[in-house]
Amino acid sequence: MDIRQLEYFLAIVDRGGFHRAASALYVSQPSLSQAVRALERDLGSELFHRIGRRAVLTEAGRALIEPAREAVRGLATARASVAAVRELREGRLDVASMPSQAVEPLTTLVSAFSRRHPGVSVAIRAAFTSGDVIDLVRTGAVELGLVACAGPVSGKEVVAHVLGRQRFVVVVPPDGPFTDRTAIECRELAGRRLIVGQRGTGMRAYVDGLRERGIEFAVAAETEHRVSLMPLVLAGVGLAVVTDSWREVARRMGARVLDIEPETTLDIVLVGRRGQLSPAAAAFVATAVPAPGS
Repeated sequence: MDIRQLEYFLAIVDRGGFHRAASALYVSQPSLSQAVRALERDLGSELFHRIGRRAVLTEAGRALIEPAREAVRGLATARASVAAVRELREGRLDVASMPSQAVEPLTTLVSAFSRRHPGVSVAIRAAFTSGDVIDLVRTGAVELGLVACAGPVSGKEVVAHVLGRQRFVVVVPPDGPFTDRTAIECRELAGRRLIVGQRGTGMRAYVDGLRERGIEFAVAAETEHRVSLMPLVLAGVGLAVVTDSWREVARRMGARVLDIEPETTLDIVLVGRRGQLSPAAAAFVATAVPAPGS
């Protein structure tokens, strides 16, 4: 049984016979009759009594009408839904992001994408390390991921688009050290109390690198919850070394943000699976990645 057979059956019912149905469907009457006979064989019951040129519904035919209409309506709905997703009138896009990059540039990217495709919702999934993000993309749990890394993204199953770079900065409370400064040398973090992230993150790799260079500091707090960073800084628990994606948020909350010299950066990379992307994912990549020459 296929949907075409059901559409033919309903046309005969609605038009009152094979001849009128064939004309309405732009098919030959023998082709229509053959399709209906194939449907009857599949169902194991005759659907019409053929009386001369008339087609009278059997009991089995009357029983099929409503299920057939539901099936045809369901297919029409499915086709419309797929078309809406394909044409980006509706749908959903799953994106994974590391916490700092979820602040920025993800906010700007989602804002630009939503203005172009307001019917498509973006579901943002949290991942704490670049490896976590890449695994989510690789396994298909999400279509796209946003990571920050110090080197090339590894993984044969993903495609990487470098969006830009973010430098490391230090966030201090308004009454904290380095008054009237806009930048500090990294060695000036020696002896300070720092709020750090968990291992596997860029901000943790940076402060661990300070120790490797002989710059000692105290860990005041270690947190996986990035939403706690600014409250901890403002409460005077310690200073936080983060990427400058936090700059505007920190300033709006009343903290001071200082560049760290010498400048150290992370690449901000949008990753996706190799192969064909969904229309929504392809449109998001097109929004995020400038066209060559633009």
